[in-house]
This record gives sequence, structure tokens and C-alpha cells, in this order.
Amino acid sequence: MTMLDDPQTAAPWPAAYPQGYAVVDVETTGLARDDRIVSAAVYRLDARGEVEDHWYTLVNPERDPGPVWIHGLTSDVLEGAPLFPEIAAELSERLADRVLVAHNAAFDWSMLAREYARASVTAPVRQRLCTIALAKELRLPLANHKLASLAEHFGVVQQHAHHALDDARVLAEAFRPSLHAAARDGVRLPLLECRPLTEWSHSPVTPRTGSSSSYGGHGTWRASRKRPACPYPNPGRYEKDKPLKQGMRVAFSGDTSVDRELLEDRAVEAGLHVATSVSRLTSLLVTNDPDSATSKTVKAKAFGTPILDESAFTHLLRDVAPAVAKVPAPTPSSE
Repeated sequence: MTMLDDPQTAAPWPAAYPQGYAVVDVETTGLARDDRIVSAAVYRLDARGEVEDHWYTLVNPERDPGPVWIHGLTSDVLEGAPLFPEIAAELSERLADRVLVAHNAAFDWSMLAREYARASVTAPVRQRLCTIALAKELRLPLANHKLASLAEHFGVVQQHAHHALDDARVLAEAFRPSLHAAARDGVRLPLLECRPLTEWSHSPVTPRTGSSSSYGGHGTWRASRKRPACPYPNPGRYEKDKPLKQGMRVAFSGDTSVDRELLEDRAVEAGLHVATSVSRLTSLLVTNDPDSATSKTVKAKAFGTPILDESAFTHLLRDVAPAVAKVPAPTPSSE
């Protein structure tokens, strides 16, 4: 890795590191794909993690605000807030040409990607960095990977948890020493590709009821994705230049242009088994970023699991071969 001198610390700085970052936090009406953003904050940082400026906005979600007991934003507060299409241009200006940094970045990016798609605007984000993944790369001695634990480790004081602006500030202050530690130790940053959505689906918004909750006892806020078991036996691994077969175990990793859950639904409808992890029994891994160091891609390479990109997979989905019927065992004859 080529290194450049850091004039402030006289320590080598990796030339391959990004030239700027946008630390982002969004508060939302829930965790499902049809939930909406109710507030967003961005701290812009330079190449070495120093704060350049910050920005915050409320966003009218055009629906119930969700867990008010978490983010504190009621319908009355959000009623006069701008809609996402009205803030998209300013948000884009703050994200452009920067790596998006967030704590559990896959979630923040997925919410932003859907909002941009609904607004018929292309998000200007090409890469993201998850501070949870970075903490793991640095082997930080954290009790868990909550933002509060990361903040405590670096002596950053939280003033208003679950307020987008304060959460973004806390993360920016914790990211800077993390970035410098990574540069000092020559750690390759865990950057992942961000792929804007070109196709997604809208499910009916239903009232959230129930006794369990991802937010802690105030109703169910995560959409259930339980599917019936695949009725077909696993025919084994996918073979190049041959069709997919019903019963194959397919795993997905990284961003897809088609909404992930929509893509999984289509796989299930075609008779495939959608796996949540990669094992020796996995028939195929679908990813647009095979060089990323996600746990699924690492395991797929270790197991020799075939890997296809989204385009090739969706093409194969058009004509999936039927499952081979099991030959019933012969019944003993009575004489």
C-alpha cells in the first residue's frame, strides 16, 4: 500500500484511502423496506477525518412516524417538514464524491437508496464504510458493537441518542481516531460498493401490532420475511453454462439493483431455496462485488461455491429447470 506523509502527525498516510467522507445517520419509521426516513444528518469530513461542516433536516414520511418513543418525532412535528424529493438535491450535494460512513451502514444506505428511487433520483454514492466492520478490522475491545460502546471506547459523549444530528456527530468523532488507527496499522478499509436501486416493490403498509419488537416492546416494527420451506431437494451446485434447477440453495451478498427482498421473492417463486448464509451445501452465491471481504464471499471462495453476478442470475431465473422427481423406494412384495 503506497503511503504519504501526514503533515499533522508526521505518520505515513495510505495514498489509497478516500479523499473525503460523509458520516450519515437517518431516523426512520421502522426497519422494513416500506418504511420511510423522518430525519437525516450528514457530517462532511476531509481525507483525514476532520470535520468540514454538518447538516440536518426533518423529513415528512407521508405516513405515521413509527417509534416516536425512540426518535421523538411526532406527526405534528413532521407535518410541516419537507418531503424527501425536496431535500434530495441538497443531500446529494453533501454525499457526492465521498464515501458514506454509517454505523450499520447497510441499513442507512438501504433506506437512502429506496428514498432516492421513490424520488426518481440517482443517489450520488458509490461506496460505503460501516464503522462496525471497521471496529472489527481494528479488533477494538468493545463489549458489543452498539454506537454507545464505540463512543465510550473513544471517550465521545452522547448527548441525545437516536437524534440523527447527535448520532452523526458522535460517529464522526469516533470515526476519526478509528481512521487514524487504520492508517497507522496499514489496515485496508472495509469499503463496499453502493448500487442504486432500479427496481423495487411497494407492499401495503399495515398496522404494526404484537408483543415483540426490534425496538424493545412497543409493537412489531420489523417485517416478517418467513417463507415456506422449499419443497424440492437440493440438486447440488450450479454448473457453468447450465440452467438453474429447482431446489438449489442460493445466497445473496452485497447490493443489488433490484431490491434484495424482491429478488429473493422471485427466486423462491422459481423454486429455489434462499439461504441466509453460505455453507458447503450452498449451490450458488449471487453478488455484484465478488472481491469484497464479506463473510459470504469469503466462505464461498473457501468452499469453492460458484459465484454469479445479479445480471447473470436474473437471466437464468427466466428458465429454471424443474426438480428431478424422487424415485420411490420399491415396496417389498408379499408371497
